[in-house]
Amino acid sequence: MSKFDRLLERINALDKNLRFNELRKVVEYYGYTMSGPAGGSSHKTFRKPGKQPITIPQHDPIKRAYVEKVRELIESEEQGDEE
Repeated sequence: MSKFDRLLERINALDKNLRFNELRKVVEYYGYTMSGPAGGSSHKTFRKPGKQPITIPQHDPIKRAYVEKVRELIESEEQGDEE
C-alpha cells in the first residue's frame, strides 16, 4: 500500500493527528489549487473550476470538521470519476 493510500485511509478514519500539508497534498491531487489572502490570515482556500471552494486553516493538527470536509471532497470527486 502506498503512502498516499495510507493517507486516504487516515482521512476516511477521521484521524485527529492529520497535518495541513497532508490534507493539502490530497486536495491538490484532485486538481484544486491553493490560494491565500494577501493579509496575514492562516486560512487557505482551495479552488477548482465548477466545484465549491474549500477553506482550511493552516494549523497542525487539523480539526475534525476540516478533515470531514476533505473526506466529502474525496467522495464527490470519486463519484464524479464513476459517471
